[in-house]
Amino acid sequence: MKILQVNTVCETGSTGRITTDLYRLLQAKGHECCIAYGRGTAPEGFHVIRIGTKLGVYLHALYSRITDNTAFASKRATKKLIKQIIEYQPDMIHLHNLHGYYINLPLLFDYFNKSGTPVIWSLYDCWSFTGHCCHFDYAGCERWKTGCNHCLQKKEYPKSLLFDHSEKNYERKRSIITDYPKLIIVPPTRWLYSVITESYLKELPCVIIPSGIDLSVFKPTESDVRSRYQLEHYRLVLGVSSGFNKYKGYEYFNLLADFIPYNYKIVLVGVEEEQKHLFSERILLLPKTNSTTELAQYYTAADVFVNPTLQETQGLTNIEALACGTGVVTFDSGGSPESIHPDCGLIVKRGDFKGLLEAVTWACEHKFDKNNCRIRAEFYDKEKLYQEYIKLYGIMTNL
Repeated sequence: MKILQVNTVCETGSTGRITTDLYRLLQAKGHECCIAYGRGTAPEGFHVIRIGTKLGVYLHALYSRITDNTAFASKRATKKLIKQIIEYQPDMIHLHNLHGYYINLPLLFDYFNKSGTPVIWSLYDCWSFTGHCCHFDYAGCERWKTGCNHCLQKKEYPKSLLFDHSEKNYERKRSIITDYPKLIIVPPTRWLYSVITESYLKELPCVIIPSGIDLSVFKPTESDVRSRYQLEHYRLVLGVSSGFNKYKGYEYFNLLADFIPYNYKIVLVGVEEEQKHLFSERILLLPKTNSTTELAQYYTAADVFVNPTLQETQGLTNIEALACGTGVVTFDSGGSPESIHPDCGLIVKRGDFKGLLEAVTWACEHKFDKNNCRIRAEFYDKEKLYQEYIKLYGIMTNL
């Protein structure tokens, strides 16, 4: 098979790693693969297509800030991409994130309709079936079920500073996406699947394939984390994020810092320099690490991993922590609880700080069995899960 993947980024971030993992798996199975991406860089030796330019991304973002028309710009870049797709002649196209200021949705789907190429679209958020936002859980909005308008999150990513075209965008996206007959939607969680069944995508075929992790990297790992930061005598409460914000529940870490016993220490990995003023002085703030091995050391050193997320599609950090033998406490937000079993973690009602505090202290004092945590994580072995994509590719290319 010849597979083309399309994503905002290549290798970086969770979706970028998924695309490169699939690339390597396809190559190992004797298939061909090419990744078309819009931002950042790509690994050396990979067959890739860069969509547009860095300037083009900035111009698309500026256009979106003014018009609220994300994915309706980048015409020249998309036309060039289509020419490159025609030259490559893939048997299957696998879409990942299409938002991110790099591609034109109408032109891309117009090509699909003309070529008849089978398409799989992995969804990692809700952007594909809303008129603006990527997540609506925090805002408590349900307009996406019937038709977006007067968007409550116009100034959230992908933000618009002037116009609100959510109603128009909703109708345009619905018409474009649902009109293509050779499209299969792939959410990573039962939660997102259930949401899709209430959206305009409900008539499209849909298959759940969870996002996986590398169990050869995320495993119990020896480290000097505790001695390096003088944490030998503390209960270590860990939080990890690529960017702590209100949606990731950073305020709950501040509250925990005020109420947990003094022999506890909260450590947050992934805090940007300009964010540090937001946090309590009792919290140890560490920058983002691009080393998955180092991340595994932090997970292993912790007594409990805490994820007070207020909106979440899957929550890969939960799974990474479990794979390193560390129990998890999380809010029941979106798909975050789906990786948690009673013998490896606790689920707290979203926003219930008292329940969160009790769960964190219980987990630290009783400690979940490392083997149970690891066994649960093994369900998310990327080597096994991404075989499901290979099977799906085969089914689609034979239609």
